[in-house]
Amino acid sequence: MCNPLRLTYRCSRPVHFTRKMSPSLFNFSDAKERFTSATRIALDSKTSKTLINAFNQTPGTETEKKTTLDQAFRSVLEEEIIQRKASCEDFLGLIYLSIDGVTEGICSATTPFLLLGDVLDCLPLDQCDKIFSFVEENVSTWKSNSFYSAGKNYLLRMCNDLLRRLSKSQNTVFCGRIQLFLARLFPLSEKSGLNLQSQFNLENITVFNKNEQESTLGQKESFIKGSHSLSSCLQHPEERDDGMEVEEGEMGDEEAPTTFSIPIDYNLYRKFWTLQDYFRNPLQCYEKYSWLTFLKYSDETLSVFKSYKLDDMQVSKKKLEELKTTGGENVYFAKFLTSEKLMDLQLSDSNFRRHILLQYLILFQYMKGQVKFKSSSCVLTDEQSLWMEDTTKLIYQLLKEIPPDGDKFASVVEHILNTEENWNTWKNEGCPSFVKERPAETKPIRPVRKRPAPEDFLGKGPDRKIFMGNDELTRLWNLNLDNMEACKSERREFMPSLEEFFEDAIEQADPVNMVEDEYKAVNNSNYGWRALRLLARRSPHFFQPTNQQFKSLPEYLENMVIKLAKELPPPSEEIKTGEEDDDNDDPLLKESNESPEEQQQKPVTGQQLDAIASKLGEEWKSLAHHLEMKETDIHEIESDSEDVKMRAKLLLVAWQDREGSHAIVENLVSALNSAGFSDLADSLSEL
Repeated sequence: MCNPLRLTYRCSRPVHFTRKMSPSLFNFSDAKERFTSATRIALDSKTSKTLINAFNQTPGTETEKKTTLDQAFRSVLEEEIIQRKASCEDFLGLIYLSIDGVTEGICSATTPFLLLGDVLDCLPLDQCDKIFSFVEENVSTWKSNSFYSAGKNYLLRMCNDLLRRLSKSQNTVFCGRIQLFLARLFPLSEKSGLNLQSQFNLENITVFNKNEQESTLGQKESFIKGSHSLSSCLQHPEERDDGMEVEEGEMGDEEAPTTFSIPIDYNLYRKFWTLQDYFRNPLQCYEKYSWLTFLKYSDETLSVFKSYKLDDMQVSKKKLEELKTTGGENVYFAKFLTSEKLMDLQLSDSNFRRHILLQYLILFQYMKGQVKFKSSSCVLTDEQSLWMEDTTKLIYQLLKEIPPDGDKFASVVEHILNTEENWNTWKNEGCPSFVKERPAETKPIRPVRKRPAPEDFLGKGPDRKIFMGNDELTRLWNLNLDNMEACKSERREFMPSLEEFFEDAIEQADPVNMVEDEYKAVNNSNYGWRALRLLARRSPHFFQPTNQQFKSLPEYLENMVIKLAKELPPPSEEIKTGEEDDDNDDPLLKESNESPEEQQQKPVTGQQLDAIASKLGEEWKSLAHHLEMKETDIHEIESDSEDVKMRAKLLLVAWQDREGSHAIVENLVSALNSAGFSDLADSLSEL
């Protein structure tokens, strides 16, 4: 019987296998108990050293130990909440401990956020306020690389759960803090925090009394009469009863109520609060009948604001001090109080007036602005735009008249709305990121060929010549020193006169000539297009208004031809040969005489290369060495083509590309002479 630890295969040497010691198995219960006790000790000592030692001494993989420590944290938190009923400081200490654990790499990055969610779910709102203060203070920690990716969704869910528990009218400040925290946490380009399609909160409905039968505003008249009688008693104190006492600070001379009140009836009440529906959904203003209703109700509301100003209503000094709220807190209500009994007081309140007027400005900005997802039918008419401009000026004037600090408030509102235009533009462009990425490292650019000196292509001396790379272009360019002045010459004017252009058309329009319509020039579309351009430049009839209706372009041109025939002189009977228009008479295009030296300095043309290549034939290699071509280039030419004439052509083209502006006739003639092709050199000069 063979030894199981000594196995052989054929005739090879024996192979020895040693048994490897397996690591001790991970026990979840023992590890959780150890981590739980270490967490309590670390929580009391306010240091994470004990927890780190316990993590390193516990057997098992890192993933198993991290998962177990996460469960231990949540177990300790459960005991703190249920059994001991610890304070907020104890909860925060445990969360701080989990943050240190993430930094040390002994627990998952999501653990602090899970603990925060558990704490906020189990505590009342007053204690949640303290816990959320901790969340606000550590926003830089949540935005670090170790926590942001793992915890951003947990923080967003936690904030949304808090907002569902809070009342927007009673916990307004807390709700605002949550929104500001999210704005600091997420970048501006975060899609989940942007209203990309410019949707409105249509659920924000303002409820008010819409039944006139249930209205209590009919008692307004008696209230006004009581105000008049009370004011008369205050104006004649000697007539009031001696037994009537007035408490100090309640109704003194400075606190006397006004002798008049805003005339409020149910119609004003209904129209005023109906405007909130248009502020809630501005798209209604693009409908014809809804716009007329909005226009009517707005004019009446703004007329009330304009007629009954707060200064005219004798605002007391005490009220002004309350409105300024220096060093105090401003009270903001998220929902309107629409009671009929409060209407008079609301219209007399400066904050309320500012709120309504600001709603108008926001509505106007949306309707006049360019919004990407706005429907194509949402277009303002000229009357609507004009009314909005006038109303905007009126609103800013009313804002300046509202105490306190009306001018300052109006300027701040105008500045904020102007800034909002930039955000609208940013949204219309698809919310591009504000972070500019570093440009990618570009590969080193291959060294380019040295640029030739200006003298190589501009020439030297007073009679310098500019080479354009082609013989004909070079000749044309150097015909005149100043080409712009040459183009302005009278001989370069090619626009025909009216007589010349319409001569044939006038003859064809004459009934005596009996020309059929299909053969007339005015029926040619190309002729009609050129005729319109010429009439626009030289005929006064083109821009004169007319009551005649023309169904087609030929009909219009025929009418213009008849008018021109009456004004223009009769055409001469001389037959034009066209010789006077020949370009050869232009002195600028006459052949220029070049000296042999100048011809030697000309670049080699493609025609010359073809002629030389066809004559070289099989002897192209002899010329290649005198053109200083490399052996590798010669082998490439041989592999590219089997035709000897094509090889010669490839050789000359390669030499021309290498030399660039130095590939002139003189250099090629010198190489041909050196290679023994003097006949080709002489013929090159003649080409």
